[in-house]
Amino acid sequence: MNTNSCLLQIGTVEVLVVRKPIRNLHLAVLPPDGTVRVSSPLHLMDDAIRTLIATRIPWIRTQRAKFEAQARQTPREYISGESHFVLGKQYRLEIIHGDQPPHVTLKGKNKIILQVRQNSTLMKREAVLMDWYRRELKEISAELLETWQKKIGVQVGAWGIKRMKTRWGTCNQNARRIWLNLELVKKPFPCIEYVIVHELLHLIEKKHNEHFVVLLTKHLPKWRSLKEELNRLMLAHEKWGSCGY
Repeated sequence: MNTNSCLLQIGTVEVLVVRKPIRNLHLAVLPPDGTVRVSSPLHLMDDAIRTLIATRIPWIRTQRAKFEAQARQTPREYISGESHFVLGKQYRLEIIHGDQPPHVTLKGKNKIILQVRQNSTLMKREAVLMDWYRRELKEISAELLETWQKKIGVQVGAWGIKRMKTRWGTCNQNARRIWLNLELVKKPFPCIEYVIVHELLHLIEKKHNEHFVVLLTKHLPKWRSLKEELNRLMLAHEKWGSCGY
């Protein structure tokens, strides 16, 4: 454990405290198992943190209950008959074996074809599908970024896609760099758009303060319903964790 971190027991709740050169205390309940983490200013003593956290115990319990109630897929084996999601729609996976390079295609309204070589492993089938997911999300995101950068009047320095356990997206304001969670490709298009607008606005306002909310409401008046939909949809198997803002 980092020398600037420690564990505090507050009643039945164990809290990971990470001290940083920041001004304010930040409390988070992290999925998938409800780990409680506090980012604290360097000078704040343990007793002061205990007192502050004690007042938030009901909120912590509520957040943990949400994680436990949220629907999750069973572990994926990437075999014929499994359900997989693309842009919010459910598809049935069909495995086809062939000598051609592995690839993925959508067929009709409800079938996703995964062609792989005979005796392919679970890891290989997963990798092929994830590569396809990444390309799909990259294409969608590139178009949305081009559109919304012009509308908002900002310009990213760089952006990319990666797996993230606790965030749908992140923005490094100083580097002007945005990361998007690969899992977004499974969510409806408006939800992807919401995340991209959300992160682009962090190039203007770093914090989730009143100014940020005003900006978000101006550009996406229905952002609250999109956020609720995004965080309500079925999650991947729990190794992914849950995401949110």
